[in-house]
Amino acid sequence: QVELVESGGGLVQAGGSLRLSCAASGGTFSTFAMGWFRQAPGKEREFVSAISRGRSNTYYADSVKGRFTISRDNAKNTVYLQMNSLKPEDTAVYYCAARAGSYLLLSSMADYWGQGTQVTVSS
Repeated sequence: QVELVESGGGLVQAGGSLRLSCAASGGTFSTFAMGWFRQAPGKEREFVSAISRGRSNTYYADSVKGRFTISRDNAKNTVYLQMNSLKPEDTAVYYCAARAGSYLLLSSMADYWGQGTQVTVSS
């Protein structure tokens, strides 16, 4: 069983930055595609970003492209989401997800989920 633990969320002013981390345990991290999703109050969970298991491919939602950067450190079993130029509309609970496959672009593809970390961006 794979366990994912997110950290790094918090309250930040618009224009600020945060870096989310997701530490994985219980599986072979390098064989998983990893992704970040978010869910704002009253809205469905949406895709934010993903990285292939080989680190060669990264994917971003249009709403975060150019502002967010996903990366992974297979030696540390950790995936990161660097979030810059944050906007109030980025406010949500951010979830880390893993899939035992090449890529992860839909929430329905995920095999494992973290508990989520709150990101709040004030205007």
